[in-house]
Amino acid sequence: MRLRITGRVQGVGYRAWAIETAARLGVRGWVRNRRDGSVEALVIGEEDAVAAMIEACREGPFAARVTEIELSEAADDGGDGFRPRATE
Repeated sequence: MRLRITGRVQGVGYRAWAIETAARLGVRGWVRNRRDGSVEALVIGEEDAVAAMIEACREGPFAARVTEIELSEAADDGGDGFRPRATE
């Protein structure tokens, strides 16, 4: 799944939190800031683990204030682990 997370999600440690959470849940993919102030993530894994990651992203780290998550189907990019990507 591809997630576009909006609200107060930049400057609050959201990407580092997402990397830790993904490792704990056993999902693969990536996370990056977007120039529009949102955070984008690709989450690949078992259905239950992906669902748990999406639910966790609704809260985010302590200082985040998530207002919305847009979800869209996405293909597996074949990457391993869960990594940060450059802002786009």
